[in-house]
Amino acid sequence: MNEKGIISTPMSQPDITEGDIDLVAQVLRSGRLSIGAYIEEFEKRVRDYVGTRYAVAVASGTAGLHLCMRLAGVKEGSEVVTSPFSFVASANCILYEHGTPVFVDIDEDSFNIDADAIDAAVNDRTVAILPIHVFGRPARMDQICRTADRRGLAVIEDACEAIGAEFDGRKVGAFGRASVFAFYPNKQMTTGEGGIVTTDDPQWDRELRALRNHGRAGDEWLQHHQLGFNYRLNELSAALGLSQISRLDDLLDRRAAVAAAYNDRLARIVSVKPLSAAANTTRMSWFVYIVRLDARLSRDNIASRLAERGIPTRNYFPPIHLQPYFAERYGYQRGQFPVTERVAASTLALPFHTNMPEQAVDHVCRALQMAIDQETRRSA
Repeated sequence: MNEKGIISTPMSQPDITEGDIDLVAQVLRSGRLSIGAYIEEFEKRVRDYVGTRYAVAVASGTAGLHLCMRLAGVKEGSEVVTSPFSFVASANCILYEHGTPVFVDIDEDSFNIDADAIDAAVNDRTVAILPIHVFGRPARMDQICRTADRRGLAVIEDACEAIGAEFDGRKVGAFGRASVFAFYPNKQMTTGEGGIVTTDDPQWDRELRALRNHGRAGDEWLQHHQLGFNYRLNELSAALGLSQISRLDDLLDRRAAVAAAYNDRLARIVSVKPLSAAANTTRMSWFVYIVRLDARLSRDNIASRLAERGIPTRNYFPPIHLQPYFAERYGYQRGQFPVTERVAASTLALPFHTNMPEQAVDHVCRALQMAIDQETRRSA
């Protein structure tokens, strides 16, 4: 509670234990802070967890997506089909390789790319499909993979928000040519900053390892066979990730319990629709807690009223095609992706983290009801 008597509620908060801290301290004491045993063990644990042959740790999810676009053959004139409802990195990674993102509108129920509309967006310049498992809800990977196979395209899963999620009983990250996870502090598990690419392709594994390390091939000292990047994950981050993934299922279960507490309380508020599992989802991985407000309510006014009570919220996500530089570069205008725009204008992320107590959930839900009541009276 602050000096004005307002209860302060964090938007998100990583789950850090003494075990996490001890393992990171071991790295500091070892004197080896880069390219050591911890990153190798972390990669092994992730590939075993996801169910792929290989995993390559990188500096961020964005770095992983960039490398996948390079290996998928994106270049000047290439196109990649993806969603406009995502964090902007999923489109930026295509631009890094001078390709063009081709947006397909989303499904209104799942918020993921509309799998039925992908085929119509594919042409002879298309080299890949990049679905995003938004908010930890798996995209329709069965249909997406069938379309990709029929059209001879690579599928790169953006699973940056979805570690542990399952579609038809299979973990996301094991469907495409490669997949990318991210471990920013607000994610289900964290390495501080960092990400990892999973794949079953031995050639991609070798190329990813070279590209993340300035194009160096294997252990050859200062022998750089191609243009690469400094996209390595450090040993400190890898140690934190190693500790976190050892208890990932517990983290996911506790996040699911917080989401269930929200769902129970918000069921009584008729103007709010909580996020639920999408079709064929056998496990949802809760990244953030999103609600969709009735279209008659001003989402921004509700957010302001909650802020007055010490409750932060976020707009997840502003449409990528309406970001200033995308609109300027490609001439996008409002109305081109109407479902994305409707969803983006009505969704709100509420405070959410692994250790959020039920009293905090109660506080947020009561404040949300009060804000909605005030907004309803104002607009009557």
